[in-house]
Amino acid sequence: MYKVIRANTKNRGKLHKFELFYSSNIISILNVLKYKKYEHSHYNVFLVHEPKYRIIMSEIMSDKVVNHLVSHYVLDPGITPHLIPQNVATRKGMGTKEGIRYVKKYINKLKLNYDKVYVLKCDIKKYFYSIDHELILQKISRFITDPDVYNLIKNIIESTDNKYVNESIKKVINKEIKRIEGLNILDKENKIAELKSIPLYEKGKGLPIGNMTSQLLAIYFLNDLDHYIKEKLYCKYYVRYMDDFIIFDPDKERLKVVRKEIEEKLKEFKLELNKKTNIYDLKHGFGFLGYYFFLKEKRLIIKINSNTKRRIKKKMRKLKKINAPNYENVKASYMGYLKIAHSKNLLKKLDL
Repeated sequence: MYKVIRANTKNRGKLHKFELFYSSNIISILNVLKYKKYEHSHYNVFLVHEPKYRIIMSEIMSDKVVNHLVSHYVLDPGITPHLIPQNVATRKGMGTKEGIRYVKKYINKLKLNYDKVYVLKCDIKKYFYSIDHELILQKISRFITDPDVYNLIKNIIESTDNKYVNESIKKVINKEIKRIEGLNILDKENKIAELKSIPLYEKGKGLPIGNMTSQLLAIYFLNDLDHYIKEKLYCKYYVRYMDDFIIFDPDKERLKVVRKEIEEKLKEFKLELNKKTNIYDLKHGFGFLGYYFFLKEKRLIIKINSNTKRRIKKKMRKLKKINAPNYENVKASYMGYLKIAHSKNLLKKLDL
């Protein structure tokens, strides 16, 4: 378990500090859990700039270990049996590749039998910040019967209620706004507006962004909606990746009805769809999982958007220039990503 944590921790200083007293730190975690004294420590809140501004809440190593233990031994085995296969985020054997497989399968099936194919693309408004603590705790109580384990997860979920969290978010946002204001760039106003749109946590709502437990809880929170869409609304061609989900159908009017039903159902979750939710004709295309899909004379075309192309080129040039030790690994990763799309020219430019 610790090997996985170590491999996924980018802050080498944090790792080194923990490993100097590794045995005593592990025993300390064990005792805190054994005597039911666990309290989640303060997060280190910081901003990620690419592909857009977003907040990350980094844990100290002891909290990270507890988070992985809870995820691996409690949440994953408790949640996974209840999930539909088309819920493709995060879990082992799932991810973007599996989502793309379903998209291609459904489009290729529908285009053979229908001249028109439409997709309802839905996105939840401020999903991670809006998940209701009481509701998610009710949902996990279906498979967690041990009160000590339940209280441990409750402590992690409710860590967003601490006053310092919003204060830290405001601080890093204001610091970045001041930095942007001092730059001579064209999109200054857009960047500042984007920073100001980052939400704060309301009391009793939201999951910590960056926690492993948060990923699994966010997958599970909409599980009842997945079953409702598949089994009550009879939508055969459905795929969800976290809070971003799509439904294919040859009947646009039916998708309008489905959208209204989903909006009504989401009230039970205290959630709502955001403004990006729309119905698209596949002739004009739609974006999903970082790719752009459209039909051209009944042939499925998959493209990568311009911003993603620029970001890949920029990163590859930078890594090559500094002769980064992970250059080949990044190269192989991008090769797999780009080969899904029709991107031969980009592969050549990047020497992939």
